[in-house]
Amino acid sequence: MTIEAVSEVKSHGGVQGVYRHASSSTGTDMVFSVFVPEHKPGAKLPVLWYLSGLTCTHANVTEKGEFRAACAESGIVFIAPDTSPRGEGVPDDSEGAWDFGLGAGFYVDATEEPWAANYRMWSYVTSELPGLIAEHFPVDMDRQGITGHSMGGHGALTVALRHPGWFKSVSAFAPIVAPSQVPWGEKALGYYLGEDRLAWRAHDAVALIEDGARLEELLVDIGETDPFFERELKPELLDQACASAGIPLTLRRQPGYDHSYYFISSFMADHVRWHAERLTG
Repeated sequence: MTIEAVSEVKSHGGVQGVYRHASSSTGTDMVFSVFVPEHKPGAKLPVLWYLSGLTCTHANVTEKGEFRAACAESGIVFIAPDTSPRGEGVPDDSEGAWDFGLGAGFYVDATEEPWAANYRMWSYVTSELPGLIAEHFPVDMDRQGITGHSMGGHGALTVALRHPGWFKSVSAFAPIVAPSQVPWGEKALGYYLGEDRLAWRAHDAVALIEDGARLEELLVDIGETDPFFERELKPELLDQACASAGIPLTLRRQPGYDHSYYFISSFMADHVRWHAERLTG
C-alpha cells in the first residue's frame, strides 16, 4: 500500500507529517496525520491513536491538540485519521446538517443506502489504516493506546471494547458514551445502520459494557460547562455501566471547561503521559 506525503515538518525534535492514500475501505482518498518523535535507528515506538469529533478532520487535533511535546518526551507516535470519507460523489446530508454526513462518519460501517458504499470508517480505523501505519512507520503494534474526542471518544471506546487485547490504554475527552440514547447517535446510527436498534448496540459503549465487553481501566475528562453535557454526552451512564461491570473508571469533571480544543489541549499532556505509563512502563 502506498502513501503520499502531503507535508512533513520538524517539531519537538521529531517529524509531524500529513499523508494521503487511496482507501479501499471508503473508495476515496483519505488523509491522516502522524507525529513520529526523535528515536534511534531501527527502534519501534508505541502508538497513540486519536479519533476526532463531529465536523473535524485530522487537522483540528494536529494544529490545536498540543500533544507533540508530551509525545516527544515519552517517545510515542501519535496518529490522527479523518472522521469520514470525502470527495466528489460522496453523499452528504441533504440539508447540510453538521452532525451527519461529511465529517460525521461515527466510526461505523454503514449498511444503508446511499451511505454504505463510502461510509466504512469502522473498517478504515480498525483494519486498513493500522495496516498502513505498521507498513510505513516505526511502530510497535503490540503497544497501542487509543483516545478520542466526542464522536471520536465514542469511536475510541467502541473500538477498544470490541477488540480486547489490542490496546494497553484507553481514554477519552467528552465522549458520546451511549449514542443509542441521545439525539446525535440516534440520528447517525438510524441513517447508517437502519432502524434495528439491536444492531446499534455494537456501536454503543454503554450497551457493549452491559453486554459483557470489558476494559482493564479507563480515563475520561469532560468539561462541566460543556454545552452538550446533559443532552448528548451523559457521562453518568458510563459511570453507572463501569461501576456495575467492575471497570475502573477515572471520570474527571473539569470545572469551567467546555467542549472545545481549549479544553482538550489543557488536558492532552495528562492523557499522553497516562498512556505512556501503560505503553512504555
